[in-house]
Amino acid sequence: MRTRIIFSGSGGQGVVTASIILAEAAVLHEGLNAVQAQSYGPEARGGATRSDVIISDTDIHFPKVNHPNMLVCLTQEAYNTFSGLIRPGGLLLIDRHYVKPEKKVDARQVELDIYKTIMKEIGKPIVFNICMLGAFITLTPLVKPESIIKVLAKQIPSDFMAMNEQALQIGQRMAEAYK
Repeated sequence: MRTRIIFSGSGGQGVVTASIILAEAAVLHEGLNAVQAQSYGPEARGGATRSDVIISDTDIHFPKVNHPNMLVCLTQEAYNTFSGLIRPGGLLLIDRHYVKPEKKVDARQVELDIYKTIMKEIGKPIVFNICMLGAFITLTPLVKPESIIKVLAKQIPSDFMAMNEQALQIGQRMAEAYK
């Protein structure tokens, strides 16, 4: 099993944080191998962001993702740049608020209202990435939600844990409804 993933969006959306959480959950709590690498645009916030994650049950020899099995695009720029890279039959997850699909891709394209739902139910965009991660792990059961929660518990202040758990569950619920 080898899964190649690109998380893409804009600085400040938490794309890199979500990818690190996923990779750590895979390694620390699922017994898998994982690598994570990221690149940013010229601005720290608002510039283009990309994070590659490879999860495998065997050794990983090259950390870069050229043709992902799974692609998450949280901005139009990310969609326009990376949607052509996805492997045929892969999974493309986009947020309807930020991305309007313009081209047909040979992939299962999942469009969810992640941002709007987070703003409606929690009112704080800071957990947008965790909601997206909840949807992602429901659509692609690479790691269990419990593994994500264990990593979150180590990485975020306890005052914010309930909000992050709620965001993860909202993402899971959205993906389940989509299925």
